[in-house]
Amino acid sequence: MSSNSARVLHPVDLIRKKRDGEALDDEEIRFLVAGAARGSIPLEQLSAWLMAACLRGLTVDETRALTVAMRDSGEKFSPQRLGRPAVDKHSTGGVGDKTSFLVAPIAAARGVAVPMISGRALGHTGGTLDKLESIPGYRTALSLDEFASVLQRCGASIVSQTLSLVPADRVLYALRDRTATVENVGLICASILSKKLAAGLDALVLDVKTGSGAFLRRREDAENLAALMVATAEAAGTRTVALLTDMGQPLGHAAGNWIEIAECVELLRGERPEHSEDLRQLSLILAGWMIHLAGKATSPEAGMRMGEAALADGSALAVFVKMVDAQGGDVSVFDHLDAFHKPDVTEVLAAWESGFIAEMDTTAIGWAVQRTGAGREARDSSATPAESLGWEPVDPHAGIMFHGRRGARVMRGEPLATLYATSGPQMEEAMARLKAAIRIAREAPQPVPLVAGVFDRESARAFLENPVKVDKTGNRKTGNRE
Repeated sequence: MSSNSARVLHPVDLIRKKRDGEALDDEEIRFLVAGAARGSIPLEQLSAWLMAACLRGLTVDETRALTVAMRDSGEKFSPQRLGRPAVDKHSTGGVGDKTSFLVAPIAAARGVAVPMISGRALGHTGGTLDKLESIPGYRTALSLDEFASVLQRCGASIVSQTLSLVPADRVLYALRDRTATVENVGLICASILSKKLAAGLDALVLDVKTGSGAFLRRREDAENLAALMVATAEAAGTRTVALLTDMGQPLGHAAGNWIEIAECVELLRGERPEHSEDLRQLSLILAGWMIHLAGKATSPEAGMRMGEAALADGSALAVFVKMVDAQGGDVSVFDHLDAFHKPDVTEVLAAWESGFIAEMDTTAIGWAVQRTGAGREARDSSATPAESLGWEPVDPHAGIMFHGRRGARVMRGEPLATLYATSGPQMEEAMARLKAAIRIAREAPQPVPLVAGVFDRESARAFLENPVKVDKTGNRKTGNRE
């Protein structure tokens, strides 16, 4: 074959190569991703390659190539027309994690364009889109032109992934969900970043959760993912930082759909409920980084102060209301937050003994929230891997309000939480799960910092280059395959 001849690639050869522990080059990765997007590679071969990648691991270079190829597999959004620096925030997910509804309007109120493409509830974690759709009329499925129009008018827009955006991820994610190949740090990184980078961002802030409610509970695993995502996004041309944040208890005092929106509206109005302070602080920290990376503040701390001013002067609230209205939402529901909340069944969980809330198994709490009717267990089973568009409905008014936080002193009979469910049987199961997830002890636990660390380009590179901490696949040497 001459040097000018086109290279012929076959899926089975690439499956075998990865199965045997070899790394694929950029062209081979692009071939697989294009085959997934176009449907030219059979699903069973894509599944086989995913399993090989999951078991053998992806190198840092393979992860970068996979991310870029997936980003470029479909239509991309160009925010240059907006005349503002475009910065987004992504969280790896948790219980009560509603910072998007605060950081997007806060950053937008300070001159940042925030094109946010979000997801739905799956497993024990809530979904940003489900929460927004608890607002009557709110549309999450916008075309890219509609997306741009809302951003022009409001500075922020939170939408779902379009059919034309990152189609390769739509196929590969559905296959991973069905083939037990979700838990691989390279595949996770590429899936997350490809969707974010397809929005044409100037910068990205990552909120990587750790603790009992995080997808990656162990600190070292969260560090590995954070460093890999920062290094990968930076290599793809997007300035990125990652914050390691605590998910050892629900964030804020609400976990559900409408009740999380209501909690955020209260904070946007400048109110400071005691049980929402961690949510307020983390949102301001994340927004501060967004404002700083956009070049609007000289430091993250200065950006945080600008964010606090946006809450105080009402400009962040104005952006949020304008965005909801622009996407078809009925903003009148914000006038009477409690009146709009109409759950079918309500019950209170009282403390069964006196002491301190010593521990909260936040994943178990997330499943309790899901069982109230606020979340879902899986996509609609009728959706094919190539479509993955069907979703089980959720109850907008179901969820849990927490009255006690980790470390709080409680007396027997005192309310710990109020549960809202769709039906009596759902309430019964959710109540039992919630009670089992909370441990009351005689002594208060040690406090846990809200933010445990920050990875920027330099620290991420140093972390990944340290042979003591990570192996050649980009995974930390913990004895586990991640």
